Amino acid sequence: MSVSAEQSFINITLPDGSIQNVAQGTTPLDIARSISPRLADAAIVAKVNGDLYDLSRPLDADATLQILTAKDPESLYVYRHSTAHLLAAAVLELFPGTQLGIGPPIENGFYYDFLRDQPFSSEDLEKLEKRMRELQAKDLKFERVLTPKEQGLEKYRAQGEAMKVELIEERADSIFSEYTLGPAFIDFCRGPHVPSSSKLKVFKLLSVAGAYWKGDEKNQQLQRIYGTAWFTQKELDEYLAKLEEAKKRDHRKLGKELDLFSIQELAGPGLIFFHPKGGAVRKVIEDWMREQYVKRGYSLVYTPHIARHDLWKVSGHANFYKDNMFTTMELDDAEYQLKPMNCPFHILIYADKPHSYRDLPVRLGELGTVYRYERSGTMHGLLRVRGFCQDDAHIFCTPEQIEDEIVDCLQFAVDTLHTYGFTEYEAELSTWDKGASGKYDGSPEQWELAERSLMKATERLNLKVKVMPDEAAFYGPKIDMKLVDAIGRLWQLSTVQFDFTLPRRFNLEYVGEDGKKHQPYMVHRALYGSIERFFGILIEHYAGAFPVWLAPIQAIVLPITDRQLDYARAVRQQLEDAGLRATVDDRKEKVNLKIRDAQMQKIPYMLVVGDREAANGQVSVRNRRHGDQGVRSVAEFLTDAQKVIGEKIPVE
Repeated sequence: MSVSAEQSFINITLPDGSIQNVAQGTTPLDIARSISPRLADAAIVAKVNGDLYDLSRPLDADATLQILTAKDPESLYVYRHSTAHLLAAAVLELFPGTQLGIGPPIENGFYYDFLRDQPFSSEDLEKLEKRMRELQAKDLKFERVLTPKEQGLEKYRAQGEAMKVELIEERADSIFSEYTLGPAFIDFCRGPHVPSSSKLKVFKLLSVAGAYWKGDEKNQQLQRIYGTAWFTQKELDEYLAKLEEAKKRDHRKLGKELDLFSIQELAGPGLIFFHPKGGAVRKVIEDWMREQYVKRGYSLVYTPHIARHDLWKVSGHANFYKDNMFTTMELDDAEYQLKPMNCPFHILIYADKPHSYRDLPVRLGELGTVYRYERSGTMHGLLRVRGFCQDDAHIFCTPEQIEDEIVDCLQFAVDTLHTYGFTEYEAELSTWDKGASGKYDGSPEQWELAERSLMKATERLNLKVKVMPDEAAFYGPKIDMKLVDAIGRLWQLSTVQFDFTLPRRFNLEYVGEDGKKHQPYMVHRALYGSIERFFGILIEHYAGAFPVWLAPIQAIVLPITDRQLDYARAVRQQLEDAGLRATVDDRKEKVNLKIRDAQMQKIPYMLVVGDREAANGQVSVRNRRHGDQGVRSVAEFLTDAQKVIGEKIPVE
């Protein structure tokens, strides 16, 4: 590379600490080539001064530089973003006149939103994927173009691209970046992208779904094409296999097959009907939590489903949470509203009488139903609904007690996960921005104490935690626990949340040792998150084959002929008297069909009884996982089953 005598030079610091003095305008790809042709070939994107940066974008000042390859997680984000642009280019070629929305990378893939009168079909996806591969093979360059805002707006208005105009008006600087992909495609985008389409070798389009522009149901509906992209075919194959396994475990499919729950159109979307079997599982889940409340020093409370709108004004929900609340209703004396949260109700209970420091901590727990207005496009089986039951608890304590209370909450969360058979989990600590934005409530001293208490609590429990800067709620920092299910998916579950705002809004007090009034600290704590969502996670984790202690029917008695019906019913009664959930299959069907049906219903124990078993007071035991277990007395079976149930063994 030749340079003129007048050309300026800059210093580029590499990860090993070495410094290269290069001509201003040199690109990260030029530097990668000077280090190693192999590195240049493997490069996906650069990182300059800590920010992702196009490999082909010139460097104009001293900087630190890191070349990222497929080994670096951030590269996959850029790779998927670039594949989304490849999809958009293919759509415009095959379906001219389609308008572009947004196309971001997401976990495990990407999507792009399109405005088009005619729906995309599965055949269209096949055509699009084929065209994407054709474009990929052309080695089309991703090139960054700087455009003055007014010029860009004029261009997109002339093209009728209303969504791009809206995005540019809202997000673009006076001069903004666009990215081309070959001569025919350009899109408003901050980037960065891979150098060329030739890098995008492994991808697949997955599905089409409806989506509202900007997620607002008042806006026009778009079509969203989902895809996935990976660096190797092996990774793609593994991901597709996981998707297939996830389909088999879909709680909506299994919920219907196992007759656990339904959503009734006449009643409305997002409202769950638990059937008898689902109700049996829910009762076990709720009973366990209530027992734990009592053991761990919580007081059980019960609160209404509705309150005057004035309460939500005091709590602040009427302002900052109004879009997620159902509309008010006029009653005799005032406007009322369904509760989206339990916390103001627990606060009213605390505030109903004076408290001394000797009373604290006060721990109030409830399994309370709340109602939130979820948009129609966001609801998903049990996982996102409009009415749900939270295992909600609120702790009121002194500053000196806060760390121990957080430790107890986190230990409770870990114990809950282990009880239900989850051995892998992650923790995230969401912190504030040190007050830079002004969007957080509370003083710096409160935030410092709260964040320090949360961090110390994780250290005391040897809990690995990932810090998430600037992701706290406006009223305090929090710790989220995410479980890993049987096929490696992460699920958000337990939350332990500080709150500086509500104690102040409701003027909560306690009398300290000094005889003066003080404001208590408040902690929100939900371990299941919601019963509905946790139930859905359990269905998918266990593929509907719940551990024996959770199974809606734990044992089914299968008489071979009608001659054994009376004995079968007597055995069922023995099982029920011993605390098992049991039933009898008294259909006039062959026993092999009864066994198959019980297996399909994922019942843990099948007890076959014929003339010999009836004569000897025995049962022939079959296990859903291990098949024939031999003949035993009813008492022997009960001893074994009660051990599995009592110890909550996840796999019998």
